[in-house]
Amino acid sequence: MNKFMKDGYTLIDVSHTVKDGLITYKGLPAPIICDYLNREASKKHYEEGTSFQIGTITMASNTGTYVDAPFHRYEDGKDLSELALTSLADLDAVKICIPKDILEIDEEHFHGTDIKNKAVLIETNWSRHWGQDQYFENHPFVNEKAAQYLRDNGAIFVGIDSYNIDDTRGNKRPCHSILLHNDIPICEHMTGLAELPENDFKFFAVPVKVKGMGTFPVRAFGIVAN
Repeated sequence: MNKFMKDGYTLIDVSHTVKDGLITYKGLPAPIICDYLNREASKKHYEEGTSFQIGTITMASNTGTYVDAPFHRYEDGKDLSELALTSLADLDAVKICIPKDILEIDEEHFHGTDIKNKAVLIETNWSRHWGQDQYFENHPFVNEKAAQYLRDNGAIFVGIDSYNIDDTRGNKRPCHSILLHNDIPICEHMTGLAELPENDFKFFAVPVKVKGMGTFPVRAFGIVAN
């Protein structure tokens, strides 16, 4: 379930579920999720009829749907704890639909859309391969000129439903470098963007406020008026 109806608006979840053993990024370890204190063991600490579960999770920060802060790329950049909520929450947003089988997303895909002071969400539908080997290879990406266009035209947040916003076939990461150098957070591995309209919605992607870390999973969602 990714749609939640409320009076006057709908919440649309565009993030993947994090679960034990999930592979998000090729070469990084999967999360280990288990009980620290299970319900049966907890009964000895509490009154009759009272039990609790306390879990532990060990994972790479690049797990599931996550946000990159400038510190992810730059040692002197803002880490997660330093990101203003105004850069992550209640953002005016637009969605850019990329035609199927487009590998390299260039600046022309953004022409004609007002992106100034908006979160720009890029729908490639690559998330249809989530959980399959195909997800990791030959994925859609944003090229350097498009990243420059997003920066120069005032985008304040950029998200994509692909394996990486950059081309992973080489070692350069120009999109990360350009956007994060300009304090523009990046959200990768999104899903369900087809449920969002192309404009007139709000967007949220807020990670935990962690010092000394540049990436962390988020519960990303849009709010659309009914």
